[in-house]
Amino acid sequence: MTSSAAHASARTASVPAPAMTDANRRALEGAFWPIVSLLAAMVVFGLFVALTGRDPLEMYALIYEGAFSDAFAWQNTLQRAAPLILCALAVALPAQAGLTIIGGEGALVLGGLAASVVPLAVAGPPLLVQALMAGCAMLAGGFWIGLSGWLRHYRGVNETIASLLLSYIAIALLNHLVEGALRDPASLNKPSTRPVGDANMLGNLPGIDVHPGLAFGIILCLVLHVVVRHTGLGFATRIAGGNVRAARLAGLPVGMLILWTCVAGGACAGLAGMVEVAAVLGSANATLAAGYGYAGILVSFIARHNPLAVIPVAILIGGIGAAGSLLQRRMELPDAAMLVLQGVAFMIILGMETMTGRLKFFQPRGA
Repeated sequence: MTSSAAHASARTASVPAPAMTDANRRALEGAFWPIVSLLAAMVVFGLFVALTGRDPLEMYALIYEGAFSDAFAWQNTLQRAAPLILCALAVALPAQAGLTIIGGEGALVLGGLAASVVPLAVAGPPLLVQALMAGCAMLAGGFWIGLSGWLRHYRGVNETIASLLLSYIAIALLNHLVEGALRDPASLNKPSTRPVGDANMLGNLPGIDVHPGLAFGIILCLVLHVVVRHTGLGFATRIAGGNVRAARLAGLPVGMLILWTCVAGGACAGLAGMVEVAAVLGSANATLAAGYGYAGILVSFIARHNPLAVIPVAILIGGIGAAGSLLQRRMELPDAAMLVLQGVAFMIILGMETMTGRLKFFQPRGA
């Protein structure tokens, strides 16, 4: 070995390999704070339970039993997770463009309402009718959330307030039509639209008692992750979300980038409404407004608006919701106890967001 080669080898050996890249640090921090937030929420909620004279440890055990202990619990959890995945995308996608949209509930109910009308107007093979139901639901949901994005970009209306108010309008519109022009005369105690028909109902996924909404949600999360992270469209959208002024100076069509995220996110929530009608309820009624759109906000924030992370977070939140009835029976907790837990988790998540980038361990080398 020559002397120059020996010196080069010695210099290479003297430079230590980096323990962790900056990208890995950011990924680790992205998982760290949501996990800490959820654990903190469980502890805080456990303290509330303890103040009522009940055992928090028993509550934790019952949540696990009701959500993940056996095949039946898992199926119930996955059934609840399916609409949460789709509604969370209605928040996560606009967030890529810098928008805070919380109107997934409105897109879901209008999607379900639009889907319920299709079998009344179209007669054909079940697969065709189901495809038209899904298409109409996605169009309705996409239009509703897209309206919030349009108001934000072209009229300067705050998208958070606009999307929330539009949700209330959508729910009122659902109730008005279900109790009026679209009401089935046979629905006496609970006004509903006419049934979509057994032939047009979605079956279950092979091998499990879970409807196809779960598969729809997982597939859309995978596709949208690729679009957001690995395409020019997604890169441009993230630039617009990070700095609108820089995006405009670069010549990017900011308005169109905002609209595509809102329309695509709303279409996902609208599809959730179609699945609820065609796989669970059989018709559109007030039960469509079950709070999945609002729970989807929590799922998206815990997942830090990452479409891939939405899947496990939705399963976790779905499991907590599935355990609610067990807690009510065994510990006599109120039915709204799980909503309180979700609210506590959301507040802690928002608080923990202020800690992002503050811990020295997660800061880039040399910062």
